[in-house]
Amino acid sequence: MKRAGLSVGLTVFVAGAAGQPTGVVNSPHNLSAGGPGTIRAVSESEVCIFCHAPHNASPVQPLWNRAMPVDGYTVYASRSLDALPGQPTGTSKMCLSCHDGTIALGNVISRDSPILMAGGVTTLPEGHGRIGTDLRDDHPISFRFDSALVSKDAKLRSPGSLPAAVHLDSNSELQCTTCHDAHNNANSKFLVMRNENSQLCTSCHQMGTTTVAAHNTCSACHQPHSAPSGPYLLKRANISDTCLSCHDGNTPRAANIANELRKVNAHDTHSTVDPNGNAAEHTSCASCHDPHTMSSGSGTATAVHPNFGRITGTNGSGAPVAAASAEYEVCFKCHADSSNLQPIVGRRITQNNTRLEFEPGAVSFHPVMTQGRNSEVPSLKAPWTTTSVMYCSHCHASETSRRFGGVGPSGTHGSNFPGLLAARYETTDRISESASVYDLCYKCHDRTNILNDRSFPEHKKHIVDKRTPCSACHDAHGIASSQGSATGNSNLINFATNIVFPDRRTGRLEFRDTGRFQGECYLTCHGVDHSPKRYPD
Repeated sequence: MKRAGLSVGLTVFVAGAAGQPTGVVNSPHNLSAGGPGTIRAVSESEVCIFCHAPHNASPVQPLWNRAMPVDGYTVYASRSLDALPGQPTGTSKMCLSCHDGTIALGNVISRDSPILMAGGVTTLPEGHGRIGTDLRDDHPISFRFDSALVSKDAKLRSPGSLPAAVHLDSNSELQCTTCHDAHNNANSKFLVMRNENSQLCTSCHQMGTTTVAAHNTCSACHQPHSAPSGPYLLKRANISDTCLSCHDGNTPRAANIANELRKVNAHDTHSTVDPNGNAAEHTSCASCHDPHTMSSGSGTATAVHPNFGRITGTNGSGAPVAAASAEYEVCFKCHADSSNLQPIVGRRITQNNTRLEFEPGAVSFHPVMTQGRNSEVPSLKAPWTTTSVMYCSHCHASETSRRFGGVGPSGTHGSNFPGLLAARYETTDRISESASVYDLCYKCHDRTNILNDRSFPEHKKHIVDKRTPCSACHDAHGIASSQGSATGNSNLINFATNIVFPDRRTGRLEFRDTGRFQGECYLTCHGVDHSPKRYPD
């Protein structure tokens, strides 16, 4: 049967190259008593009558023989969608006259009574392509696909570049018939062209390129109808579950991320797709990775790792960027200006915006955005130097990752240590010093050097003799320029207020940098007043 023609008495079909029928007779759309599918009439022999009739049909072309469903659909909607789908129109409404399940299959206009279906079937049963009236979990339809839409979404191809088999209706609207030809099942699922390599999907969508083989097929993650996730048309309930269907430890060459997310601290909330609210409260795999543009390889601290893909970010000035150029820009999407996450350690100067703590103008900082201010850090272990720049994930990562001597995947997926840290970092007061207690610090700073007082003349006294944790004095991220000073907050000094209190004699709580490896403190710690205490004595 040709698309524009009608043959009510059609009894033959033509086989396509793949051996599939190119006509209706040997396809599931043959609902006559002789049809090949499980859904068919009791005795009706005509094939086309379920959709078309040469006489007594409706005014709808082409010779439409079914009632059109009433507008009452819940249409697809997503905050990321630039198109404006409305109630179904045109050929989509024709398709839905069966596929929404509201009109009996045998209810045709040209007959006085409905055609009886075998097994007492009336409407299309569950499954079998029954879409229902809630279209939020189906590919959007009945919207204009034109140059105005493409100008808003760079991931759409120009409608002028569509293959001949993929066509819009006379109003330039995308309809069910853009992807499906009801009269031709040669490509299975009545598709207008083959799609085993996503060639139908990529006729309209240009998502970028990836070297991850499993990410090259849209159907690995997406399904166009009745998707469990709703928006994004994912094959699982949310983004994370979709990713974990492969990254669960059972798929060769796919990192076992599921094991990381089972740890005490996980960088994922398994939130619903497209949630409202603060981004930091709804993290998912797609917060940090674009699966369509990921690639293998290695990165540097000043460039985003290839396995992030072309992911959005927030730059050092706080402005959103379409493609992050460094890892910290990805982190800043949640941990900068919009962050409402409170620091684990309460401090004299409180700041939850890591962008301000790391920015080049900050008083002192770990070198994430740029190399550090301090030109003398004798405790650094090779290959670290005072000109080095580091990733956020040098500290926040899985403790079992390959970077830290394990066999697990790298990245900030999960950790058994608080703060999603890559190693143990105790902040509890009066804890005995050991290589394991401050393992995180000692991965970069030489323990022997620290305990020999090569920089601060009383390191050993504080952390070994007095059992005071590193965190009592040092704020690991940094101190923002608007809150601290070069004299009072050099060397990451920002006192923990659960351990260090104002000096009972002067009421002061402060550190003063008085020169190279020198300073003085006004405070009370472990019941001892410093009024002040000068270093070295």
